[in-house]
This record gives sequence, structure tokens and C-alpha cells, in this order.
Amino acid sequence: MSLATFLDLTLSGLVVGAIYALFALGYTLVYGVLRLINFAHSEVFMWGSFAAVWLMMAMGARSGMSIPAAIGFLLLALIAAMAVSGAIALVVEKVAYSRLRHKNAPPLVALISAIGASFVLAEIMGLRDKIAGWVGLDGVLAPYVARARDTTSFPNPLPNVTLFEVADFPVRSNQLIVLFAALIMMVALDQFVRRSRLGRGVRAVSQDPEAAALMGINRDRVIQLTFLLGGLMAGAAALLYLMHIGVTRFNVGFILGIKAFTAAVLGGIGNIRGALLGGLTLGLAENYGSLIFGTEWKDVVAFCLLIVVLLFRPTGLLGESLGKARA
Repeated sequence: MSLATFLDLTLSGLVVGAIYALFALGYTLVYGVLRLINFAHSEVFMWGSFAAVWLMMAMGARSGMSIPAAIGFLLLALIAAMAVSGAIALVVEKVAYSRLRHKNAPPLVALISAIGASFVLAEIMGLRDKIAGWVGLDGVLAPYVARARDTTSFPNPLPNVTLFEVADFPVRSNQLIVLFAALIMMVALDQFVRRSRLGRGVRAVSQDPEAAALMGINRDRVIQLTFLLGGLMAGAAALLYLMHIGVTRFNVGFILGIKAFTAAVLGGIGNIRGALLGGLTLGLAENYGSLIFGTEWKDVVAFCLLIVVLLFRPTGLLGESLGKARA
């Protein structure tokens, strides 16, 4: 294996792993507070990706734009993706969890509700052409609803140029943007949870809900904040995924959601820093495994790694829960 090949696998693995990690935060936050797996989180990501695509289409984004204009368009797409994903996450919490939580329903019932919400959200997007036809807007919305079950391309206005080379391996701009943007947002969230008043409320409810309530912390608001934060990070991950991959689909969240959940478990579900470590580890393992065994074995390598880690460390690589995070 040449040095250029090794660097290619490493950088692309870190880029994909950073997207996994950002996506995984939704699973980690919800599990840390509710001890539940929000399987509808994959569709929260998917809706954010379409929000970014549609905004760029509506604004007429195209390749070859000036750098300042392209950056402005991408920032607006980021805001749109995060806003829509955050809103969808709050809707999921209200519809699939809130009433069940107030009735003290068993966790299994909430899990089934989340799976149902996941399918509903995916199929609404996959049938958007039919829905637009029912209200007579299929003609007006044709660019956004046509071929609803096919892939939709992301019009990225930012040129993907080679910034520099290392051992004949070109390092491209989009790779560094995705990697550093994901890391910055994860650090910002980690510091928010550890140092802000709202973040301390999240940790308090995670550690001891009854004691937190006695201290005047509104548990329902903390849970809504948790879903909102996870949704915002999923929306950011959706835009970075589009910049890296370039397409989305109504069921794009299924496999990616499983990978993000794997990253959360690998690093220690309920641990924000564990999600980062798990995502980066998973991305690198996939790429190195594809070199050794072939690209068709990429997913097998990823899940085998998860099994091996959990056999020796069931709590994941870091294992510290959100409620026990130190300030």
C-alpha cells in the first residue's frame, strides 16, 4: 500500500466518521436523558438534507459561483437544514414520546412508536409527489417533488479544489470543510452541555430526574431541549453529508442511521465525546477494512468491530454517561 493510498483512506475515513459522529449525537443525547433509542432520528437527518437541497434549488445555486456567494448560500442551507431537522425532532418528541412518557408507558412501547414515526416520515417524503398531486400543486412544485423515490442531487456552489498535496495525495477543500465544521460543532455542543445553565439542566435530569425536579428543573422542557439539540446536529450533519456525497434520498437515513447508532454505542452511548470517538473510529475501520477485504465488506467490518469492542468493553470505548459528565 502506498503512502498516498493510506492518506486517502485515512482522510476520507475521518470525514465520514465526523459525519457519523455529528449524526450520532441525537441518539446519545436522547438515550442519556430518557434511556431510550430514538430510531426516528434517521428521518430527522433525512428531512434536514432535503431542506438544504430545496433551499439551494429555490435560490438557484450552481457551480462556478463566486466564493463569497457560495459560502453565503451554504450558510443559509445550513440554517435551513438545522431548523427543519430541529423542528422535526420536536414533532417526533411530541407525537411519538410525550404522551407515552406521561402515561408511564414501558420503554418497548416508546421504541415501537419511534420505529413507526420513522417509517411515516420516510414515506411522507417518498410520496411527496402524490401528496402534492392531491392538493393540486404537483405542477408548481414539480422541481421539488418529481421522482420522489429517486435520488436528488445537491447543487453545491462551492468548488471542490485541491488545497495542497501530501506524498502525491491531493487534500481537497470540501474534505477539510466537512471535517473541521463537524469537529467545531461537536466541541461547541460539548461545551454547551458542560458549562451552560441549560446544559447543566440536561445533565441533572440525565443523572437523577426526581432530584432535578425538586431543584426546580422542568423535565419536559429539558427533554424537548435534548431532542432539539440532537435535531440541530442532525441537520448540520445532513448538509455536511451532502457536501461530501452530493445526493440524498427519501430513505437515506436508514443505513446512515444504523451507522450513527453504531458509532454512538461504540464510543459509549450517552457520552457526547464518545460519539466523536466512536464516529471517527468507525469511519477509519470501514475504510481500512474495505482495503483489506474489499468495499463490499465495508459494513461487515464496521459491525464486527462493534461486536468485538462490546465483548471486551460493554459500555463502549469511553462509557461515561451524560449525567456523570464532569463540568
